[in-house]
Amino acid sequence: MSRAIWGLLWITAVSCAVEARGEEKSTPAPAAAAEEQSEKQDKARKELLTGQVKFLGPALRARGVKAYDEMDEQVVLIAENGDLVPLVADWRGRAFYQDERLRDRKVQLIVRRRPDNPYAQVLIVYTFDDKGERKYTDYWCDICSIPMYEIKECECCQGPIRLRFEDRPLPSYLRKEISRDSQRQSKSETDSATPDADDDDGK
Repeated sequence: MSRAIWGLLWITAVSCAVEARGEEKSTPAPAAAAEEQSEKQDKARKELLTGQVKFLGPALRARGVKAYDEMDEQVVLIAENGDLVPLVADWRGRAFYQDERLRDRKVQLIVRRRPDNPYAQVLIVYTFDDKGERKYTDYWCDICSIPMYEIKECECCQGPIRLRFEDRPLPSYLRKEISRDSQRQSKSETDSATPDADDDDGK
C-alpha cells in the first residue's frame, strides 16, 4: 500500500476521533442533566398568601378595568398587598371555582409559584371562621373517612361529602420561614430605632 493511501487513512482516523470527542463533550453527563432538571424544579417556590378569592371579572371592574363576561369564569386571590394572583383550576384550586363558600372570605393559601408563570397552584387551603380562627379546609366523607379536595361524590362509596374545617397548624417549613422573617423584621426595626454613632451628640 502506498504512502499516499496510508496518509489518507491516517487523516480520516484522526478526523473521526476529533469528531467523536466533540460529540462526547456536547452531550451532557447524566449527573449534569439531573442537576439542570433539579434547578428548574427549584425555581418553583412555595408561598403563604393571605387574602380573598373572587371572580376575576368583578375584581377587575371594581378597579375600573373594563372586562367582559368571559373573565367572570376565572378566579383570583386578591392578596393583602392588592396583587391579583390567578389560581389554577387543578386538583386543589378547582374548589374555588365550584364552591361559593370558599370565595369572598379571608383565606390563607399555601401555593406553588414559578417566575415564568403568573398562575399559582394551590396546595393547602386555610379559611377563617367568624372568630377569626384559622381552619384547615377540605372535603370529607364520613362513611369512608377519606379527604377530598373538590365537590363530587366520594371516590370510594359514591356517597355525599361535606366541607370540613379542622384545627391544624401551618406546615413546619412555613412556620420556620415566618419565624425567620419576624426575626429579620424585628432586627430591622431595632436597628432603625438605634441612633447611629455619628448622631450621638456626646451628652
